[in-house]
Amino acid sequence: MIVINYQPVSELIRRYLVLVMKNLFCLSVLALFWRVCALYVLTVFLITANSYADTQEPTMVAIAFPSTSENVISRSSLRAIFGMRLNKWPADTPVKVFVMKDGAPEHGAFSKNILQVFPHQLRLAWDRQVFSGQGQYPEQVTSTQEMLSRIASTPGAIGYIKINEVTNNVRTLQIR
Repeated sequence: MIVINYQPVSELIRRYLVLVMKNLFCLSVLALFWRVCALYVLTVFLITANSYADTQEPTMVAIAFPSTSENVISRSSLRAIFGMRLNKWPADTPVKVFVMKDGAPEHGAFSKNILQVFPHQLRLAWDRQVFSGQGQYPEQVTSTQEMLSRIASTPGAIGYIKINEVTNNVRTLQIR
């Protein structure tokens, strides 16, 4: 003969609920752990990406011939000058634009951060000016030293370099 020990239904329900509550607590702790891990990974990623961007995109500054009458220039005027659409300073001196080669990090940083256009957009503007017969390409230089010497020795010249490489031989233009 088989004897079956029946527990009251209320006891079975109580044990079941205790078991479920323990599992829910474990699941909520586990979910909280994964959320914290995800936030940590996201924070590390954002900090790393920000510091990487700071090292890749140097702070650039527009420079001009030392006796240029301009100290302050608007961003739109700067875009027009580097887009080869504005070819005279307000004092009627011809503008001579100097740029780094297309692939140079300084060229990309200046185009994106200061002019707020992509380098390929500048190239398209230059091509349009040249092919329509209305302008010419800016002078390309290969180094910061060449940029500094060409700007310092060419009346009406304008270009750009990293802010920490500015010398007394050129005028720094403030952008408003």
